[in-house]
Amino acid sequence: MRVILANPRGFCAGVNMAIESLERALQLFGTPIYVYHEIVHNRPVVERFQRRGVIFVDDIAQVPVGSTVLYSAHGVAPAIRHAAAERRLRAIDATCPLVTKVHLEAIRFAQEGYTIILIGHEGHDEVVGTMGEVPGHIHLVQNEDDVARLPFPPDARLAYLTQTTLSVDDAAVIIEALKRRYPQIVGPSRDDICYATQNRQEAVKELVPEADLVLVLGSRNSSNSMRLAEIARACGKRAYLIDGRQEIDDRWLENVQTVLITAGASAPEDVVEECVAYLQDRYGATVESRTVREEHVSFPLPRELRVLAS
Repeated sequence: MRVILANPRGFCAGVNMAIESLERALQLFGTPIYVYHEIVHNRPVVERFQRRGVIFVDDIAQVPVGSTVLYSAHGVAPAIRHAAAERRLRAIDATCPLVTKVHLEAIRFAQEGYTIILIGHEGHDEVVGTMGEVPGHIHLVQNEDDVARLPFPPDARLAYLTQTTLSVDDAAVIIEALKRRYPQIVGPSRDDICYATQNRQEAVKELVPEADLVLVLGSRNSSNSMRLAEIARACGKRAYLIDGRQEIDDRWLENVQTVLITAGASAPEDVVEECVAYLQDRYGATVESRTVREEHVSFPLPRELRVLAS
């Protein structure tokens, strides 16, 4: 058996920043520390922090008055920030800067009188936060059918934005549908889909023709991880989204010569290494690392932590 390791894979700059922020907050303040939503959408990462005393909440009212709360990489709506201030919480904002960019674009478009069409997945933490920036000025679409049902006249003043973790190809189809129906629609000056999402998708597209089977390390609530598995399946290959080695079913590997392994932007490298080690031990797999794109992006820690650390 041959294993192809796709590069880039795994943690992006935003996830690295969010996890380092939580690590630093634990050092500075001890436990308990509260995180609004999962720090990143990855079950092993969340469970590791839970074992260290981090408490994840989906309602800011669950955070005791005066406590420390960290906002996840997916961002939050202004209403959450206001509620945190009312509860006198020490808030640390670990929102990915690329998500913050979308929030600022939404605010700008709304101030300029546009109605915003957000392309994304209903209920996703990032989408909830973005829509909360400009309530009453933003509408969510998830597919071409949603575009067809939009209630706006042909000459409406519209702008579109996208969730950062979408499939590039799927988003392009919806954007084209919007432009056909509303030729005057405007978009962001730069693509909203994050560089890491695009790079991981591009690596799968380039390498998947060589594989019989694709293993994507990532959790089922991770949008970008789900997209990687979907892309592989769209290319006609069997693909499985797993959190770790323990989920590998040996029946998947019958008569398989080449396995492509990748990981979503919130999946830690150690779970990849455990899967590779399992395939080496059980199947004598040889491992080949293939780099499609280089990444040299990093984000600073949140201002609150930089000030405290200094």
